[in-house]
Amino acid sequence: MYLPTDSVPEPAPAALLLCYITDRSQFPGATVDQEQRLLEKIAECAAADVDLIQLREKDLSARELEKLAQKAIAAIPPGSSSQLLLNSRTDVALASGAHGVHLPAHDLAASDARAIMVQAGRTDPVIGVSTHSAAEVAQAESHGADFAVFGPVFAKNGQLNPRGLEQLRQACHRPRIDGTPMPVLAIGGITLENAGECFAAGAAGVAAIRLFQQNDAALVAAQLRSLFRQ
Repeated sequence: MYLPTDSVPEPAPAALLLCYITDRSQFPGATVDQEQRLLEKIAECAAADVDLIQLREKDLSARELEKLAQKAIAAIPPGSSSQLLLNSRTDVALASGAHGVHLPAHDLAASDARAIMVQAGRTDPVIGVSTHSAAEVAQAESHGADFAVFGPVFAKNGQLNPRGLEQLRQACHRPRIDGTPMPVLAIGGITLENAGECFAAGAAGVAAIRLFQQNDAALVAAQLRSLFRQ
């Protein structure tokens, strides 16, 4: 049963979640060089125990994406807690052996994606959902998503969102089911300078492309963890 937020103390997120979203096109060089740089960055993020790595290479065919996903999984060093998620393609996630799938807003419901993966033998898939409103976050939670990515908080494609932090706060403090709330990760113009504001608003973590891709992943992860504990 959903309860009003003012009647239920809102627990602080128990642990920080970090998500690196890939975009090999942002690396310089020829296609083969971009792929190599991407795999090196995936290995770097995994070594820093960035929790989630979302392979989001929308221009690739299913077969090309499967091959890249297999290389990405191989790039994750033994002992790393990082999990690889495929953007949108549940079928490719299954074929490649990825840990789960990240669903765009208005895509397949998280419950349906989970059912597909479980029926195919993936007993504990990770299912994330992109959201843009508190209502979409609540819907993803009702369908059993493991986490939601909410945004844009600060900016997207150069366009500022002046109400982003307040919208994030509403999404994080939504009316919720009894028990531990589903983690909400902030996305959209996240930097080391503004990430603390996201945590103060209730975000359980951040998801980003440039923040991880253009910086030393270990240093970024360490600074984010320090901000989260403040």
